[in-house]
Amino acid sequence: MLSPKIYFVDALGAMAFGLFATLLVGTILNSLGQSLNIKFLSETIWPLAKEATGPAIAVSIAYALGAPNLVIFASTVVGIAGNELGGPMGVYIATLLAVEFGKLVSKETKIDIVITPVVTVLVGVSVANLVGPSINALMTAIGNIIIIATEQQPFIMGIIVSVIVGIVLTLPISSAALCMMLSLSGLAGGAATVGCCCQMVGFAVISFRDNGFEGLIAQGLGTSMLQMPNIVKNPKIALPPTLASAVLGPISTMIFKMTNIPIGSGMGTCGLVGQIATFTSMPEVPFMKLLMIIIVLHILLPALVSYLFYIPMRKISWIKDGDMVLDL
Repeated sequence: MLSPKIYFVDALGAMAFGLFATLLVGTILNSLGQSLNIKFLSETIWPLAKEATGPAIAVSIAYALGAPNLVIFASTVVGIAGNELGGPMGVYIATLLAVEFGKLVSKETKIDIVITPVVTVLVGVSVANLVGPSINALMTAIGNIIIIATEQQPFIMGIIVSVIVGIVLTLPISSAALCMMLSLSGLAGGAATVGCCCQMVGFAVISFRDNGFEGLIAQGLGTSMLQMPNIVKNPKIALPPTLASAVLGPISTMIFKMTNIPIGSGMGTCGLVGQIATFTSMPEVPFMKLLMIIIVLHILLPALVSYLFYIPMRKISWIKDGDMVLDL
């Protein structure tokens, strides 16, 4: 049975995996290649990783939707077309429709090995060709508006971007996919990263009494999405990290002027990808200086500010022992 969860949670989550396995890995290796002057990483692997992004997203989505093998394999062509014509969002839309039509005809004829991939490719590429350019233009325009607005109003937009992207990271939606769709970079990307860090590091610290070191690592380097079942039971536990995002967002945009690239903007401290991408985005800042800023703004302050908001909420029993226990 199809449901919004399948399309907007499972599919977007799968899309993020496709991005991680190609563009993210390529970004990290490209950064290393440029820093260490290893041309194989920056001139061979990096271009290939970018070209593989569309097919990887499409295959990941098709797999998450439970597509038959022939549909999954044919989705590679859809991914190439979708990414070239409409960017990540183009791949997403084209693959969803291609997979559903592919599933309809799968194993319905004696020449399934021909019909299924043909239908999948025709539908996917047609959709990519029809709506891809418009979708890409729309998403780019929205992203540019956010980027320009953040540069013009760094205080207000620092709060808005940090809070919204941070919340999206904790919800069962992919903040990484969202930031990639919007091509969120610059000051807006930096604020988004801080908002994500506040959610991950914040929850890791304020739930330490309930989860210990295992929970600290699972949330701090994994994802704050683990807290979603507890947030449903007691939404107040989400207040400390979210308020920390509102406080630190404008500090990022106005004081430290932190930036990031789209692939790192929605990652926070997950695998330290947000931090690695920050180094890629800010090569003009001396390494040790930027490292200290990252440690303070992405780790120490999210932990401290979240905890400072947590203390009074605990005293008035808005948050109690056991409210944030994880099933690890």
